[in-house]
Amino acid sequence: MLFVALASISLLAYAAGALARRLRQPAVIGEVALGVLLGPTLLNGALSDTLFPADIRPFLTALANIGVALFMFAVGAELDAGLLRGRRVVAGTVAAGSIALPFLLGALLALHLHAGHPTDDRAGFVLFMGAAMSVTAFPVLARILTDRGMQRTWLGAVALACAAIDDVLAWTLLAVVVAIIGAGGGSQWLLLLLVPYVVLMFTVVRPLLRRFLEHRRRADPEHPGALVVTLVGLLSSAAFTEWIGLHFIFGAFIFGAVMPRPTARCAAPDVTGRVRERLSYLNDLLLLPLFFVVAGLKVDLSGMNGAALVELGLILAVAVGGKFAGAFLAARATGMKNRPATALALLINTRGLTELVILTVGLQLGALDGELYSTMVVMALVTTAMAGPLLQLVYPVGRAHPALATSPGPRPAGGTAEKAPSAQAAPDRGPD
Repeated sequence: MLFVALASISLLAYAAGALARRLRQPAVIGEVALGVLLGPTLLNGALSDTLFPADIRPFLTALANIGVALFMFAVGAELDAGLLRGRRVVAGTVAAGSIALPFLLGALLALHLHAGHPTDDRAGFVLFMGAAMSVTAFPVLARILTDRGMQRTWLGAVALACAAIDDVLAWTLLAVVVAIIGAGGGSQWLLLLLVPYVVLMFTVVRPLLRRFLEHRRRADPEHPGALVVTLVGLLSSAAFTEWIGLHFIFGAFIFGAVMPRPTARCAAPDVTGRVRERLSYLNDLLLLPLFFVVAGLKVDLSGMNGAALVELGLILAVAVGGKFAGAFLAARATGMKNRPATALALLINTRGLTELVILTVGLQLGALDGELYSTMVVMALVTTAMAGPLLQLVYPVGRAHPALATSPGPRPAGGTAEKAPSAQAAPDRGPD
């Protein structure tokens, strides 16, 4: 039954992702929706009980956890500080606004929701809701930009830079929440090891990884040693953060973040990219869809009543309104014009798989009950699905938009706007 379940998940997830792409949506929308539909929402769970009997679900959860660890490694490895080059002011300002306002509104909403969804740790619940409202899904946003051919435009580069900063801030906030709630089996004093651990990873492990990968590239680029070392490193890092009382996702993310990046003198990141691609291939086809199904099995929308719909409306208003207003106002404060500021705020509202990972952590921590978890999953789907269509209204595909190719900020002294480079090119002279 385990093999039948895995085969079913792989096939159905591929079909659901393909259908989502035909509807001009990220594949993750179809895959998450599939997980929800396979859960107890339809037919009182009869379908999920048939495909996924109770005795195989622990195995499915274990495999799903491996998929999440590999995904978090990829998120960390894809973060590129070079995206900030020439865009630090606008990206930092927009990221701060898109985190601060939804976090504040989410915390205020949590105070209202706590009476109907009591938890053992009220402070942890409030902080968790704030963090959950602040998320931007860097991988999904990057996919949307790529599908629309915007990844090398000025606006696309700024959106990616903002999302990268948002990711780091969101995971930091979640780490604080996990530490406050006291999840995991570790003692509270073990959390003090996190800071020296992060310092050790960036000052010692990262240079060693660079040397090793460069040696592997010169000796034999196809040698599996690089893949083995990466797997051992990310799994060990995940185990360490789980042991000290944080979630394993933080360890996997940190190890991804310390992977060597491109430099003019070292070609080791070529190996890094190849390793990341190999790790992601099976993960994208099987383990992550498996995670969606396991998460969907915990979503039950069959009992939603009027009160639950009101809560969903409040959550959507805070999630969408807070994120949009925070990003838009911050973008305008840097001198960006209304249209590109609107597009940037819409892109930053994308939550996707990152939100689902955070919600799963919240459910495991006890910060969310089953009903609120289900409602928040719907919010994640809606905010991800709306990004593409709304962006189409602002910048239709196939139409020339000068603001995409040039900085939409203040004009330079000469009176003409300068060309902005691609995402990897030299610094532009935009709102900074």
